[in-house]
Amino acid sequence: MSDLDVIKQQLVGAGVRYLFGAYVDIHGVPKSKAVPIEHFDEMVKGSELYTVGALEGMGELGPNEDECVSIPDPSTFVVLPWDHRYAMAASDLYFHDKPYDHDCRHVLKRQIQAAEELGFIMNMGVEPEVYVLRETNGEWLPFVADDMENDPTRGYDLETTMQADVFLEPMVQYLNELGWDVYSFDHEGGDGQYEFDFGYTDVLTMADRMLIFRLMSKHVARNIGCIATFMPKPWSDAFGSGAHLNVSLANRKGGRNLFQAEDKEKSRNGRGYSELAYHFTAGMLRHAEAITAVVCPTVNSYKRMEPYGRMREMSWAPVYSAYGHNNRTLTCRLPMNRYCLEVRQADSACNFYLGAAMTLAAGLEGIREKLDPGDAVEFDTYSKTDEELEQAGIHRLSRTLGHALQKFESDGLAKEVFGEAFHGTFLKYKRREWNEFCLEVTPWERKRYLRLW
Repeated sequence: MSDLDVIKQQLVGAGVRYLFGAYVDIHGVPKSKAVPIEHFDEMVKGSELYTVGALEGMGELGPNEDECVSIPDPSTFVVLPWDHRYAMAASDLYFHDKPYDHDCRHVLKRQIQAAEELGFIMNMGVEPEVYVLRETNGEWLPFVADDMENDPTRGYDLETTMQADVFLEPMVQYLNELGWDVYSFDHEGGDGQYEFDFGYTDVLTMADRMLIFRLMSKHVARNIGCIATFMPKPWSDAFGSGAHLNVSLANRKGGRNLFQAEDKEKSRNGRGYSELAYHFTAGMLRHAEAITAVVCPTVNSYKRMEPYGRMREMSWAPVYSAYGHNNRTLTCRLPMNRYCLEVRQADSACNFYLGAAMTLAAGLEGIREKLDPGDAVEFDTYSKTDEELEQAGIHRLSRTLGHALQKFESDGLAKEVFGEAFHGTFLKYKRREWNEFCLEVTPWERKRYLRLW
């Protein structure tokens, strides 16, 4: 019996009736046809064709051109734990027998191959945050009403965490049914905001998993009459939703975490991180602005990137481009409780294939060129003036999508990672989004100016 026969048999035994071979559009939103299990054999050979030119950011293939072929990776098939009738696999798109140049998964796989050629595997964990809201009197409000009554102690609040069990418990059960090893979950700082933390794995698997995580969150929320939103900043006066990428490199042969120094006492400042980790971090900092355009991909993303904004409390957002060992005000954090690089600007709207690809490519450049990130910034940047930060050589990240896209366009590594065609498409679609926002007359403007004169 072949490996494919075994997989098919396992799916049938689990009660699966329909298959999804999912790829993502420019936003990281999964797309697929549903294929009855009886057509498993044809599906894995590429029976399903897609007119991807009809989707946002998927290239200019017109109605007169061939379709893309979707080839699922059979090893990635998982039975969706909330509905065992369905199984899903991550798929790669091909056009004329070659990897399609706008396929996000291929973008990441190219950087994985580059890492493997150097003897590395990148592992990644994600800390996804999500708001769960219920429509109440025409407004979207936290689905646990007591959230708003516990202000300002909602972060880590035990009572409101337990009151959210109708959402949290199924999520944890499903995540663990998939074998993801949830090790904590909590009520975050925003009303109706939650975070889940689960085990690391290789970067491609983790990017694939985030598709399922978003689908799962939306399904569980819908079952309780709510929505789960991954909008980075739903309200001006509430915490934004991050999705920090925790990355490290391992040795291909032994699997050892190469970010951990072999001798802690001889490591830089005795922090326990290897020089390889610092080279990787330096590469990240060199390309921080271009990476930000990818991992903070919406107009709304930049409302999160403020020290305080309209909040009474600090935002905990990574506003400044620098690194520290436990400094959460910066883009790059080297934590003291684990050996990894935490990419803190990534938010919940991130396309994880593209974000991981940019992160890995920048880190590998830092390693190849043995870049040095300089001294760590250990002080609270929020408490410093712009002049003090400028003197320290610390600059602020882009405050708008428009500015971030300028940096993305001028960054040669970004064009290399995306490929010329996809790089141009990304700019086209994201600039359209930015321009639409700039042309929109908002309620704030009418309130501010309508009767000013």
